[in-house]
Amino acid sequence: MFTVRVRAQPPAPARAADRWADAGLVSGEAVELDIRAARLGSRVLALLIDLLAQVVVAAMLSAGLSLLLLALPVAIVDAALAGALQTVLLVLVLVGYPVLMERFAGGRTVGKLAVGLRVVRADGGPIGVGQSLTRALVGVAVEWPGLVLPLLSWVASVTVMLTDPRGRRLGDLVAGTMVVHTRGAAVWRPVPLAVPALLGWAHTLDLTRLDDGLALAARQYLGRVHQLVEPERARLGRALWAEVAGVISPPPPWAAPESVYLAAVLAERHRRAVDRLRRTRGVTAALWPELTASPVAPPPATTTPATTPTGLRPAAPALALPIQPDPVRGQPAPVDAEHLAG
Repeated sequence: MFTVRVRAQPPAPARAADRWADAGLVSGEAVELDIRAARLGSRVLALLIDLLAQVVVAAMLSAGLSLLLLALPVAIVDAALAGALQTVLLVLVLVGYPVLMERFAGGRTVGKLAVGLRVVRADGGPIGVGQSLTRALVGVAVEWPGLVLPLLSWVASVTVMLTDPRGRRLGDLVAGTMVVHTRGAAVWRPVPLAVPALLGWAHTLDLTRLDDGLALAARQYLGRVHQLVEPERARLGRALWAEVAGVISPPPPWAAPESVYLAAVLAERHRRAVDRLRRTRGVTAALWPELTASPVAPPPATTTPATTPTGLRPAAPALALPIQPDPVRGQPAPVDAEHLAG
């Protein structure tokens, strides 16, 4: 009986530029979710937009408060009442705005909606009202506007966000929440174009054995080549080019990366497909001009008298019966047709 000891080799840590799923959220099936944590730049931008929204809300509430004070009797309006109402207005703008927005907008405010952010629990679940209230109170007290030691609290908040692995602020740490991106980080890139030096070689290619499935695989590889990392990118490119090179001829004239060959082959295949479609449309237009001509609007419907169908005998014309006077009333009466026939 032999005992074999196997030691697993830990994977190499990914570079920060190649790692997008840095939120550390794991699904119930133990799969890491491809979600990015929001950092200082995006959160500051969302804060600036929220400040503009809060200014608008404060202006609207101030106008309503002024109308309310004008409607109240002069005897009960004093400095204490005006100060209390202003305090309530300030609490509604600084605390009520984020709490109500995150409650009814799924953890998002106006600024977070614009930037593409969302507040979630530390485990990825939806945020609750208590957590939103805790975040707002801590933010007003020690972050923004920072009622307790403003300058020192601002420096502490920025330091915490820069040092936390998930980019959380003090309010997130106290409430057990985090802010994540709701939009993907992938950048759309077009398929690489064919190198002009290979166009002459591509025109001589025999592509009859290049099927649609292999061409689609090469197309998808070229569209996502910027998202792949080495050495997987080079290995997949070599494998695809080996399959493509086995069904086309002649071989390329000079050495180049596999993605360059694939781009030239796909460009030539697309060019031939376009020419074939153009020739087919030309033949169709020559044989059936009515298929390619612009549709002509039907003439307006006109009312025509009913005609007798061909092959049928027309009905007998109505007889003009003579009119005789009525002996009783002295008025003309129609003559009975049977009497006239008799």
